[in-house]
Amino acid sequence: MSDRDCILLAAGGTGGHLFPAQALAEELARRGVPVELATDQRALRYGGSFPARAIHAISAASPTGGSVTAKAAAVAKLALGVWQARGLIACLKPACVVGFGGYPSAPPLVAASLMGAPSILHEQNAVLGRANRFLAGRVHAIATGFTRLDGVSDAIAAKVVHTGNPVRPAVIAAAAQAFPEFSTGPLRLLVTGGSQGARVMADVVPAALEALSPEHRARVVIVQQARGEDETRVREAYARLGVAAEVAPFFADLPQRIAEAHLVIGRAGASTVCELAVIGRPSILIPYPFALDHDQAANAAELAATGAATVIKQSEFTAQRLASEIVAAFADPEGLTRRAAAAKSAGAPDAASRLGDLVMRTAQLA
Repeated sequence: MSDRDCILLAAGGTGGHLFPAQALAEELARRGVPVELATDQRALRYGGSFPARAIHAISAASPTGGSVTAKAAAVAKLALGVWQARGLIACLKPACVVGFGGYPSAPPLVAASLMGAPSILHEQNAVLGRANRFLAGRVHAIATGFTRLDGVSDAIAAKVVHTGNPVRPAVIAAAAQAFPEFSTGPLRLLVTGGSQGARVMADVVPAALEALSPEHRARVVIVQQARGEDETRVREAYARLGVAAEVAPFFADLPQRIAEAHLVIGRAGASTVCELAVIGRPSILIPYPFALDHDQAANAAELAATGAATVIKQSEFTAQRLASEIVAAFADPEGLTRRAAAAKSAGAPDAASRLGDLVMRTAQLA
């Protein structure tokens, strides 16, 4: 394989886009295929851990929202990014360009279409996002994280190949752990809110535990992600209630925390939903309500259809509702075990390999 036969990955600078890109990079490395990454300035902090031969910062911005001036500035940054990406592709001559969503993936994929380079778009969510809708007509194939993909035309649907969402090796390792036994022992809860945390979790979950009976409360062990500004009040609330709790803004070992939990309470981002499925844990999902594409609602519906997840609208996510769900979990430990198995049945632990196969075919690499 020639040194020119590299794959250029393009991903936005958040974990939801970078984690599946990283999983694909590691899969391609196992196949002896060199990888380079095009992203924005935010992702450069991942440079030490992302398995790429080189990382390139490409100019990008979102042209949606804000003033007319801000939108014009964003379009100008995207145009600059396309110019930068054309130079990068001319230099690298990649066998394929693979985009993982977010506006930083747009310039490399637009440049690839202008230059006739093979290209793939990976959509992590169950609905095509705004940036990816713009790009879908330009690429050769669209890999999907879920079996459904809402909001696409017949022409776009013809390009779709379901691969699943690639997950990190830490998720695969966590998936090897059996669902923890739960009958008379503690109920282990994990509360997450996406990469930035979620204020609603800090508001509702401590109040729900306060609404439990003392007997139930004494059996709860909780790990909760809380924003920095919420961390102290959440920790103090649990201390006042006598609840065994670990509270932090970020958990680097989140897959292991998921594996140790009996029930996960969180948002419904694509990475979260797919990791819950691969590891196999029951969940209560509260989709982010303000997304224009309602992508988290679509993701949550996929897992709920298996029986693994309970979906609660944020407007209905109250302390009383959550307390009733926790009491129901105490009353039906076998139900939690069944829900864990249902989640695992929906997982795609081989998604990185399947996406790797699609890349190799599209790139025409042996």
